[in-house]
Amino acid sequence: MPETLTASPTESAPSTKPESSPSSLAHPLRWLVLAVVMAANMMDLMDATIVNVAGPSIRDALGGSDAALQWLSAGYTLAFAVFLITGARLGDMFGRRRLFLIGSAGFTVMSAACAVAPSTTVLIILRMAQGSFGALMIPQGFGMIKEVFAEEEMGKVFGLFGPVMGISMLVAPILAGALVEWNLWGSGWRLVFLINVPIGIATLAIALRVLPRTVAHPGIKLDKVGVVLIGIALTAIIYPLIEGREDGWPAWTFICLAAGAAVLGAFYLWERHMHGDALIEPGLLSNRTYISGILVAIATFGAFGGVLLCVSLFTQLGEGFSPIHAGLTLTPMVVGMVIGMAGSFALVKKLGRRLIQIGVALIAAGAVVLALTVTGSDSVSTWDLAPALFLIGIGGGASLGQLFDFILAGVGMEEVGSASGVLEAAQQLASATGVAALGTVFFSAFSGHLPSHALAITAWACLVPLVAAFLLVFRLPMQAREEA
Repeated sequence: MPETLTASPTESAPSTKPESSPSSLAHPLRWLVLAVVMAANMMDLMDATIVNVAGPSIRDALGGSDAALQWLSAGYTLAFAVFLITGARLGDMFGRRRLFLIGSAGFTVMSAACAVAPSTTVLIILRMAQGSFGALMIPQGFGMIKEVFAEEEMGKVFGLFGPVMGISMLVAPILAGALVEWNLWGSGWRLVFLINVPIGIATLAIALRVLPRTVAHPGIKLDKVGVVLIGIALTAIIYPLIEGREDGWPAWTFICLAAGAAVLGAFYLWERHMHGDALIEPGLLSNRTYISGILVAIATFGAFGGVLLCVSLFTQLGEGFSPIHAGLTLTPMVVGMVIGMAGSFALVKKLGRRLIQIGVALIAAGAVVLALTVTGSDSVSTWDLAPALFLIGIGGGASLGQLFDFILAGVGMEEVGSASGVLEAAQQLASATGVAALGTVFFSAFSGHLPSHALAITAWACLVPLVAAFLLVFRLPMQAREEA
């Protein structure tokens, strides 16, 4: 799933000490700083997307179960979600430049390590390590951009992110499919992970020369208990969702899910009563509008990410499409997403939160069209899937591109930094949960049935979180936060 579908910046919690001076706003190399941050986001976005296309080829080469295919995607996003807020806090403590360099170097090394992984298990572990380093790298970028650009330039700066990310989303699945199919030097799927290595090396070399030397605040404390609690809770929820089906849903899966929910409750209570350096601003956890927004984000991103994975699996495992054919099949969804995102900026003031509901309704309509298209079909073509995927994409672009700004409109200005960081983590968590839940539905229906039946059941299943998201939007503010 794409890491960032919105132009809203991820920022760490605001510090009591200033990190920039007026002179820093005229940084002579600020456009190179922007290029470095964009390159980092492109690497993360591509890595979160390409595995959906390359997954079946990886399993063919290394072996593994259906669950392993889900873990290749969910492991990365789960680790990213758990460590994202922690990464932002560490940037405050030790300086954003230092954390960005560590995250960028680690991400590049892990990309290379993934390319030479000897087994599926090792690859999943490396993917989780890669996601962890990405969580150190990504939250530092936007903070450094705000340090080096003048306020009047920020609109132009963030206006560049949409097109760059849109092009990355469009190119990633096609490039992944092409590399797997070309099998250059007998490398097969391994080149998919090597894409980021030259980008990462170049980014790191430029970053060492141009990134501003940000102020460290070692007096800030890391909420270690909060980090441990949220890590245990999310792992305990995601793990049985992926592994339970193949084991026949034994008792331990339900015990694990219940324990995960209980630990998540403990995390909520800990953060609400934490004084000082909480991972999440305590006031956010008592803000019902914000909590409703988090649930909207989890439901919508989860449905979108889960359908994206299952369509990729269906085209290759069910229809026998080649990797590049599967990547090209996703093109209508990405084109629709770019169009929906562009249109949302023109319509958001006029429609208000109704724009989010229209987008969610379009995703749901696309899911219905997808289910009806494949139901009872022995075989479907790329052109058969295109209308449904275009609808899902345009709905995703319209709703997900503006969602964060509506959620942030319900929080105080002093809480925006922490709130936006939590939202980014929720987006990653939603992707992991969507892959786990809808992937399990897909593989459960895939066994002993037509592949089209599995995709149809999955498409109908994703309507459940989408209906919940549509209703919860009524609890969001009528207008977006323009400052976001």
